[in-house]
Amino acid sequence: MELNVFEKGAPRQNLAISAYQQLKHDIIRGLYAPEQKLLMSRLKEQYGASTGPLREALSQLVADRLVVAISQRGYRVAPMSLAELNDIYDARAQLEGLILRLAIERGDDDWEAMVLATAHRLAKVTDVSTPDELLDIWDQRHKAFHTAIASGCNSPHLLQMRDTLFNQVERYRHLWLQETVMSPQALELKRQEHAALVEVILARDTAQADSLMRDHLMTPVPIITRVLEARGIR
Repeated sequence: MELNVFEKGAPRQNLAISAYQQLKHDIIRGLYAPEQKLLMSRLKEQYGASTGPLREALSQLVADRLVVAISQRGYRVAPMSLAELNDIYDARAQLEGLILRLAIERGDDDWEAMVLATAHRLAKVTDVSTPDELLDIWDQRHKAFHTAIASGCNSPHLLQMRDTLFNQVERYRHLWLQETVMSPQALELKRQEHAALVEVILARDTAQADSLMRDHLMTPVPIITRVLEARGIR
């Protein structure tokens, strides 16, 4: 039976989901600094939600490792470090390699078509005019492209693990996006990397695809490292 959104509990749940999505977006985009205390009074004003939904949102962000709970003292934005940066990116590259190998082994014609379609949409993102719009749309289409590739593995559990790692890497990844400002040179370099990936994936060249994917995913690490060090984060 379809749930009526006006049933008891539904409005609060919707508020919690909305607060979670907005707060997560703002943490990833750097509106809140690492280790900054998240004051409930300010969060209420910022997101128009009461204490209950905000606590639910913060609990989910703790599970995402974007927020840490301080015993009897509220919440803070999770710290960032070079060690975490390298560990998350390495773990993500290793897992993505496994998923890619399975996708090449298991993917069918529909999967190939989806990879081609998302790659085509990503390559056309240069048609967007404003920098903010370019950043947002490129990021959305880039995620869709990589998600399409991963979907071929046909393993819900592996894909769930992948989503978890992606949530944890997003705050670091956005530093790279901000630093490159999606310049024409950066866009062209990524377009070439994606085209090469598609070529070896469709050729079912597992070893080459695995190598290209790892190099592709690890590209932002040196840039992010420089940004973190410039901010005094070790």
